Amino acid sequence: MNEDLLLYHIALTKIPQIGDIHIGILLKQFNTAEEIFKASKRELEHLPGFGAIRASQIKQFRDFDQVKKEIEFVHKNHIQVLVKGFVSYPHRLEHCIDSPHVLYYKGNANLNEDKIISIVGTRTPTEYGRERVSELISTLASHKVLVISGLAYGIDTMVHKESVKNKIPTIAVLGHGFDYLYPFANKELAKSMISNGGLLTEFFHATKPDKQNFPRRNRVVAGMSDAIIVVESSEKGGSLITADIGNSYNKDVLAFPGRALDEHSSGCNQLIRQHKANLITCGKDLVEFMNWAPINHQKKIIQQELFLVLEVNEKIIYEIIREKQPISIDEISYASSMKPSAIAAIILSLEMKSLVVSFPGKLFKTTN
Repeated sequence: MNEDLLLYHIALTKIPQIGDIHIGILLKQFNTAEEIFKASKRELEHLPGFGAIRASQIKQFRDFDQVKKEIEFVHKNHIQVLVKGFVSYPHRLEHCIDSPHVLYYKGNANLNEDKIISIVGTRTPTEYGRERVSELISTLASHKVLVISGLAYGIDTMVHKESVKNKIPTIAVLGHGFDYLYPFANKELAKSMISNGGLLTEFFHATKPDKQNFPRRNRVVAGMSDAIIVVESSEKGGSLITADIGNSYNKDVLAFPGRALDEHSSGCNQLIRQHKANLITCGKDLVEFMNWAPINHQKKIIQQELFLVLEVNEKIIYEIIREKQPISIDEISYASSMKPSAIAAIILSLEMKSLVVSFPGKLFKTTN
């Protein structure tokens, strides 16, 4: 992306009273970010959810010097700028309506890895919680997984440490800019993650770790992943916010249960009781839930034989899934010109024949 285009995209994130959803509305109306700033007030105020006040905020914006300084900072510190709508932006997050329009990333992990999970939990874990994290991460070491958390004290910190220990790439989503590192005690851990994972934030480099930033951070933790795993949380823990956001994004949420009267697990038990999370007890449960278990050679032979006896429409849908996987029913409908209801029935048939599997987010892949 050239400097001028980047300037206007970053500038959109600095306009008062203009949030990420508003930016999405603007970019659907105008071809480029630059055109938004050149639009008339009349054009702007007639957009859904805008009105005279927001239109005036856009027309009055003059703080491009601050934006230029941010661009200088990211270049100097080898930070990648990821803009929503462009190929480098995390694909899973792009489908979340309120995801950050701009992200700042320092690291080497693939943010569009095939398997991505987020793990969150209490800042004051018990030995039980620490054991669950250690076992879970060690199980994931044999699967090509990217692990995301929030670098907070407690479970988050242990998730990152265990991931580094097991050589699993891990991303910390920050609630502040790159001028800070919170908590400071994790400074060395954060440095080690840059070479096997990375640090990700939506905030300008001088943004302090203020309290109101962390709920915003949680939506990135939730949106980046295929599933959110909660390890120990009270009934009012920040992890429950992440879990609720994950459910709103149609992500899978899983939680480790605890003893009935254990305050540290009361939030996890509540999620499970209210059917807001699936119960897991170990890493193997997660692997089976996510359909990550390897398929043996004999099963592949059987699948190939089954393919030869498929009906015409089954073959069409199977080939579309195989070429474009992972893919949603809406995308299959567009590619095949079939109705979603008919496609759902065909996919069910393919699943029963072990040729197709469903993945988190209502996506589908072939099994070979």
